[in-house]
Amino acid sequence: MPADDDAPSSSPARLPSRASGLLYGLGLGGFLDGIVLHQILQWHHMVSDVGDYPVTTVAGLEVNTLADGFFHVATWLFVVAGSVTAIASWRQGRRAPSWRFHFGLVVIGWGVFNLVEGLINHQLLGIHHVRDDLGAPLSWDIGFLAFGALLVVTGWAVHSRGLAAMQQPVAGNSPASP
Repeated sequence: MPADDDAPSSSPARLPSRASGLLYGLGLGGFLDGIVLHQILQWHHMVSDVGDYPVTTVAGLEVNTLADGFFHVATWLFVVAGSVTAIASWRQGRRAPSWRFHFGLVVIGWGVFNLVEGLINHQLLGIHHVRDDLGAPLSWDIGFLAFGALLVVTGWAVHSRGLAAMQQPVAGNSPASP
């Protein structure tokens, strides 16, 4: 393996698909949210801000746990889709992604997950907030959205560096070379 995984390749194959990295990011970002915020910290569950399902009752906690389970199935499907698209891309003869190319897309996907989940579930539907256990959860929701935006920007910067490196012609292999 070369020392610099982002080094240009002499392969004429097409660049890797961006879909697998984005799908991995959506799925892994969702897993991180579900495992850390729902299960470990227990700040909220999928429908913990819906009045009919309070987490302070066994029945409410059962509904929230079921909804969390469906949420984890969805995030798992994103990871499976990422794996399928990666394999399909390689079977099409595309190049394998460099670490920067791929990891940047994963971080973008995680950020997109936070932005979409934060806007839809926290703001539009109001089914839960980042901190349902505190009064005035808006500041936590805004922080979650800001973190998602930061992930997208950071991921884009990392991915762009990886893409630029993968697009560089190898010395002595350019079309003008004899």
